[in-house]
Amino acid sequence: MPGSAISIQNISKTFGDTTVLREISREFEEGQVHGIVGNNGSGKTVLMKCICGFLPPTRGRILVQGKQVGRDMDFPDDTGIIIETPGFLPNLSGMKNLELLASLRRRVNRECIRETIQRVGLDPDMKKPVGKYSLGMRQRLGIAQAIMENPSILILDEPFNGLDKNGVSHMRDIIKALREQGKTILLASHNQMDIDELCDTVCEMDAGVMTMIK
Repeated sequence: MPGSAISIQNISKTFGDTTVLREISREFEEGQVHGIVGNNGSGKTVLMKCICGFLPPTRGRILVQGKQVGRDMDFPDDTGIIIETPGFLPNLSGMKNLELLASLRRRVNRECIRETIQRVGLDPDMKKPVGKYSLGMRQRLGIAQAIMENPSILILDEPFNGLDKNGVSHMRDIIKALREQGKTILLASHNQMDIDELCDTVCEMDAGVMTMIK
């Protein structure tokens, strides 16, 4: 039986008088793609930020691979993340940006970065600075950044934003391949086709409440 990669235990999050997450409990099993759907403002992105350690929950706790976020570790270690618009240094090329990020943990070499950039459909030798990239190119680079260190967990918030039809199809194939490798993937998407085609389980967020729908 697969274990729980991410365990959310009675999580609530408030900002002042506003409650954004309400008593959420959920186990995300390893080796599956877990979809999270909901309108803007439903709490999807806040929940993902709490899982990643970017925001502390007001109540409750989150365990990633058995370790409590914010107590045993500030950020989950073996995790690739794309939340909101990926932040890159605008004056540098995509290759240079990923080399800088990779130098923080030194888990991947230059050749691996080049292969990952090619895998998402970009040219590692392109000199154009990221500041001149289209939204779709930035999104591809963001996905490359999330997967380049071969993490066992991926947290992807609207990863197909800005991609054309071919780009979406290409990224879906990448996610399917990652699932075949046994990765655990949390995927928030507005596109029902992404959810139908990719996800093993689906939860809906509405006004900070999570409901299981598949």
